[in-house]
Parts: sequence; structure tokens; C-alpha cells
Amino acid sequence: MRRARPRRALRPLAAVLAAALIVAACGGDDEPAPDLEEAAEPDEAPSDEQDANGGAPDADDPDGDEAEADDTAAEDPATDEPAEDDASADDATAEPPVDPAEVGADELGVVPVLMYHQLREDGGSVYDMTPEEYRAELEWLFEEGFRPITTSQLARGEIDVPAGTMPVVLTYDDSTASQAQLTDDGELDPDTALGILVEIAARYDDAEPRASVYVISGSLFGGTAAGEQVLEVLHGHGMELGNHTHTHPSLASIDADSVREELATNVAVVTDLVPDAEVTTLSLPLGIWPDPRELAVAGSFASVGDYEHEGVLLVGSNPAPSPFHAEFDALAIPRIRTSVDADAEYESAWWFEVIASSERWRPYVSDGNPATISFPADRADELDPAYAQRANPY
Repeated sequence: MRRARPRRALRPLAAVLAAALIVAACGGDDEPAPDLEEAAEPDEAPSDEQDANGGAPDADDPDGDEAEADDTAAEDPATDEPAEDDASADDATAEPPVDPAEVGADELGVVPVLMYHQLREDGGSVYDMTPEEYRAELEWLFEEGFRPITTSQLARGEIDVPAGTMPVVLTYDDSTASQAQLTDDGELDPDTALGILVEIAARYDDAEPRASVYVISGSLFGGTAAGEQVLEVLHGHGMELGNHTHTHPSLASIDADSVREELATNVAVVTDLVPDAEVTTLSLPLGIWPDPRELAVAGSFASVGDYEHEGVLLVGSNPAPSPFHAEFDALAIPRIRTSVDADAEYESAWWFEVIASSERWRPYVSDGNPATISFPADRADELDPAYAQRANPY
């Protein structure tokens, strides 16, 4: 694996986005930077009054018009048994390829999980971005040393990015036409969201266009036969195909059998179209849990088949803990809504300012060796005990 340069202070995303958008002549006004003396180190997670799951309701329905709030605090997930540590003893004793202190490794740091919906020329709703805004944010992420991983990699703790770089999870809800379409020669349209990701990732020899694409199996990228073909192309690029139900209902509004049918049908459709795909993570439609919540994790519907999710995504509103941190819960992974507005608290431009300057929200920085977990020694009590054999404090 290529060794990356040591992590340096992040350039403010808001300033970079503003400059990029001016160059792109998109007509937007420059946004003022947030007052980080007050905001950079919040003592607590977003309060319930601000919205326990994202600062705003999730309007990720296909039309972009419906909005409902998830009632689950991103910082207060249910506690499950610790994840099993599958690393072998031999791997655990392997030396890191670089001095972790040299690259500022901190594999107990937070991982941003970003939530994208549609690209719209007019900017759309608060859940959408213009193509120029979206491109500028991705270019900033790659240039600052973030490297994409999938939700399933995060849930499993399988983070393999170069030393000194930081993982980020890019998630795309609703399988809309603006996210992916095919050209006449069967390639991803370069003007779609995932086409732009492929283009930008290709500029870096240590990155891949990883993404987690949460599809509505009854409406795939425009609901056409070509939309079905998009799935295999995305899978071929190494992107994860995730569950976002078959018709995108609020799971709290339907009975248990209907929940099982929605989730099992999604898995059946996706794996029928892409037989070697594994649908192992779920993005809750509208950010709303079924009742009981266990229905979102695993189940079956007699005429369709089974489903089992090792990761469940919420709507927001903060970075996810490291998968090796004692507070990590793969079945309640918080996400950050994307926004170029630096004053929009708990959204991406605001959070990246916080991550750059806060001790509490320090980012996950890789030591370059997936078999070891490197972190400053003063964080040792934050490690999930299940990973003690792989610990490499310094």
C-alpha cells in the first residue's frame, strides 16, 4: 500500500467550496465561516431540541418533498454485544509499516458518514446539492486526505486506507437518476454523482471510488431497464449496494409482515440482478425505525426470502465513532447531512471545521496496517476490549 503524507491541518471546507463555486460561476454567495471558538469543541452531542437525528427531518423520499424526523438520538444507540475480533494472533503481532506517531495515527478517531441525495441545478431541498457544490466537496475531501470506504467496511472494522489518510463513508439514498445513469457505451455518465466520484478518485493512485448506494428496488435510477443495468456497473466499481426498501415507506407506518416484505424484496431484487452482490447494510427510509426495531436488523418473508443487516444507518447528526471505539454501534450509525453552509450546525461544512480543530472530535487517521489499531496512549480506555490484542498505543 502506498504510504501517504502525514496528516496536516485541514483547510476549511467552507472557504474552499466558496472559491470553487465562484470559479464555477454558479452565482452563490460566499458563506461566512462559523465561530469555531464557540462551536469547535461542543461538550455534548446535538441536543434533542435541535433534533436527535440530524438537526432536521430526513426528506429522502424519491420526490424530495416528504420529511419526517427520526426519534433516535445518534449519540444514544442501543448497546449490543461487542463485535467479534476476527484478526488472527499472527496479524495482531505484525509491526505497523510506519511509525504511527510519524503520521499522527489515531484509529479511535471519528469517521464522517456523509449523506447524499439528489443533484439539482437549482439546489433543490436542504437534502440536495448543485453539481458544482457536490464536486467541490468531493475534491476537497480527496485533497485533504480522506479516502472513501463503505458502510459495511465501517461496520466490520475492515478499514484499509493508506497511512496518514482518513476514512470517510459516502452514502447515496434513493437510487435517483441524478446519482447514476449509463452512457450509450454502458459507462457511468460522468455528470452524475457517482460518475463524478469515479472521475475524482481516478486522479489518486491510493484511492478507489468506494461508496454505499442505498437503492429503492422498485425504482432503480429512473425506474427503467437501464436503471437495472446500473446496479451491475456500480458493483463493478467496487461500490456497495445497500437496502433502502422496495417502495420507500415509513417503516413505522406498516405492520411487521409488510416491513419484512419490503426489506426482503429489496435483497431479492438486488441479488437477482447482481448475483454476487451482498446486501448487508440498511439505510432507514426517512430515518424512521420499524416497531419493534429488531425488524430492521434481520427477518424473512415466506414468498421472498431472508435479510440480515450488519449495519443500520440513521439520518444524523454527527460523525460516527471508530468501529474500534467502545461507543460504536454498527446497528445505529449516525450520518452527517451535506451542506455548503458553514453556519448550518451539524451539517458537513460545519462538522469539518469542528473535526479540524476539536480534541473531542479528532478524526480517525490510519496507521496503514489493517491488522493493528494505533492510537495515542491517552485514549487507551476508549478502546473496545474486544480489540485489545490488536491495540498499538504509542
